[in-house]
Amino acid sequence: MMQTRVWWLVWAGVLGALALAVLGICVGSAGLENLITPLLNPAQDPSQTAMAQQIIWQIRLPRTLGAWAAGALLGLAGAVAQGLFRNPLADPYLLGSASGASLGVALALAALGGGAGMLGGSMMNGGVAVSVFSSSLWVRLGLTGAAFLGAVFAVMLTLALSRGVGHTLRLLLAGVVVGVVLGAMTHLVLLFSPESLQAMQAFMLGSTAFVGWTSCVLMAGVWLACVLAAWLLARVLDGLSLGDATAVSLGLPVAPMRAALVAVLALATGTAVAQTGLIAFVGLAAPHLVRSVVKTTHAHLMLLSSLMGGVLLMAADTLARGLMAPQELPVGMLTAVLGGGYLLWLMHRSSNLGGGRAA
Repeated sequence: MMQTRVWWLVWAGVLGALALAVLGICVGSAGLENLITPLLNPAQDPSQTAMAQQIIWQIRLPRTLGAWAAGALLGLAGAVAQGLFRNPLADPYLLGSASGASLGVALALAALGGGAGMLGGSMMNGGVAVSVFSSSLWVRLGLTGAAFLGAVFAVMLTLALSRGVGHTLRLLLAGVVVGVVLGAMTHLVLLFSPESLQAMQAFMLGSTAFVGWTSCVLMAGVWLACVLAAWLLARVLDGLSLGDATAVSLGLPVAPMRAALVAVLALATGTAVAQTGLIAFVGLAAPHLVRSVVKTTHAHLMLLSSLMGGVLLMAADTLARGLMAPQELPVGMLTAVLGGGYLLWLMHRSSNLGGGRAA
């Protein structure tokens, strides 16, 4: 019965992603009729047809697929974080990884000389024109590398302050402290590099507007690696759900596998943050929605949470583009509002259930 539900949820996630991909191609500042007419009559106006094809194939399709990839990374990271800390309210940003990734990107922007590339412009760095948020492979790799190094630095600092991965409560408190300190350092960098402020503002609000095919390929590759690593490490999460002593009694090398899971968490979070900025609540909500449908092992939970996260961010991105078209809302702001409402409802339901049991 459980396996049947798992497969039904997998197919629902795949079909939902396909449906949202089609919808995402149709939604944007350029009306659908402005795209369909040139495509159906290419000989009437070749320039309009070329523009319509460019909008679909170079802007909307990679952006929509990139939203799925970023959401899938955040959903996977959320499931790992909740299993690792045995806390259903844990999210991918818990160990300060988001603040570390933001600091890495802020330093990269300051080193490049500013944020004009966020708006499609370019700047001079050492006599070479650099478009900071261009689709160039090297630029995307550089930003992803900066965000990943920042996320790993934050996680390592958290681990140092908590004296390892063995004390969950100390780890959580250290993550909060590191997040606050690195957030302050990010603002300090922006204070001394005001030309980066506009780019960083869009980054902090979260957006898929700068996602191109290079970002899609990069996120897809990292997602495959993280899913494989998380699948191989799922047994330790199943053991940890029963307690550290039980996991050790099962013969699981808890400490090194915990460290590997933290690395997966940092890589998935850093990659998503580098490409789309800070997008809240997707990693928190995706595992909850999966668990509300099916109770399963962590191996299946992480895969299903990843699929759910992709669908959630695709839906939020499509809504952000279409809600006030031709203007566009930052998708991170939209997920924060919707996710905050979901979290409040979740807390209200939990308190009611707790009160009912106490009565």
